[in-house]
Amino acid sequence: MTQRVELATVMDRLAVDGLVTEYAATVDDGDWEAYRKLFTRDGRADYRSAGGIEGDAGQVAGWLEKAMRLFPVRQHLIVNRRLRFGALAHDVGDTAGVRADYVNPMRRAGAEDGPSVPDFVCGGRYAFAFLRTQDGWRLREVVVQEKWRTVPGQVQEDPAG
Repeated sequence: MTQRVELATVMDRLAVDGLVTEYAATVDDGDWEAYRKLFTRDGRADYRSAGGIEGDAGQVAGWLEKAMRLFPVRQHLIVNRRLRFGALAHDVGDTAGVRADYVNPMRRAGAEDGPSVPDFVCGGRYAFAFLRTQDGWRLREVVVQEKWRTVPGQVQEDPAG
């Protein structure tokens, strides 16, 4: 690998990683217009495993805007990011995929009495698919795989029966 190729790879890694961070920040900040702009024109998101919907980025942003009103305080922590670059039309580096774990502590609306601590926490894994466009890297797809959730004060069912 030449230094130029290595530098381009590092720059792509930083851009893709930055997009994952922007994704989390737009959801946490409730910036739904910015959320839409993270995606390609045909970009999609799938939140069904977390009780949500699957659809194009515009539809999902509209759903998130309503659903997140239930949680005015939220903070996505996206960690253990594993990035792989792929090829499209035989050009190396046109696509990328990231698998990353998340923990998402939130506070429900109407729970303002007392200390401001999370009263709903969930975690799982994201699968992000990226595409290099004329405007830079964009999300082609986001799939959420919620693995667990905790709601303090709520009795959790024992999966073993």
